[in-house]
Amino acid sequence: MPVPGSRTLVMGILNLTPDSFSDGGRLQSVERAVRVAGRMLAQGADLLDLGGQSTRPGAEEIGAEREIERVLPVLQAIRAAYPEALLSVDTFRAPVAEAALAAGADWINDVGGGRRDPQILKVVAEAGCPDVLMHSRGDSRSMDGLAVYDNVVEEVRQELLAATERALAAGVKPAQVIWDPGLGFAKTTEHNLALLRGLADLRSEGFPLLVGPSRKRFIGAVLEEPRPRARLWGTAAVCGQVISAGGSILRVHDVGPVVQTARMAEALYRPPID
Repeated sequence: MPVPGSRTLVMGILNLTPDSFSDGGRLQSVERAVRVAGRMLAQGADLLDLGGQSTRPGAEEIGAEREIERVLPVLQAIRAAYPEALLSVDTFRAPVAEAALAAGADWINDVGGGRRDPQILKVVAEAGCPDVLMHSRGDSRSMDGLAVYDNVVEEVRQELLAATERALAAGVKPAQVIWDPGLGFAKTTEHNLALLRGLADLRSEGFPLLVGPSRKRFIGAVLEEPRPRARLWGTAAVCGQVISAGGSILRVHDVGPVVQTARMAEALYRPPID
């Protein structure tokens, strides 16, 4: 688990899907996925996040069985090739989480925050592993229509507190919980920017923050850049803001540049104490 105030962790994204918004279809073979995983680890990734279900707005949802078929062979191959690597699985489904943990996953990154499939909280509780609770509303098809807030920072905080209460009631320990404000999930560009400015308010609740800005469309909107893979420098700027606000984990596609960004931002915002 990350310790607030310590070195920022960088989580490399491995999308094992044909339809993810910026890199869908690039990791369709186990061998290629293992090569990319090795490159990310060599570039300084502290952990890798494997996902078999695209959660971008408008994505088609597949079933748990198909998601397991996508994730498990890659998870097992990476675990065999890099036994010391920390591996997270990005899923909101309890059967996928259970299968992934049995196959060697170390973390569960739950885009539904226990809301989409409440049984996932019991799976995580039994495993005792880190549990990322992400803020979201609705699903891939409905989320954009639910981006309505009077005060986005306060409402996200309250909804994450409610998700945490559900997790604790299911047996998850407070030390397992990591918060993710869910940039891009049921949020407009202005909502995302307001959340980034208000990260310190979320951090004040005491849970480590994971933030995933990588290549997202709000960055494209600000930069007037329609190509997701051309949004690296906007992503890097957001990562600096996350670190300045005390964030603990950055979830990104471009591991090497973000590791450098993180180390520089830490030198600026988290100088060593004499």
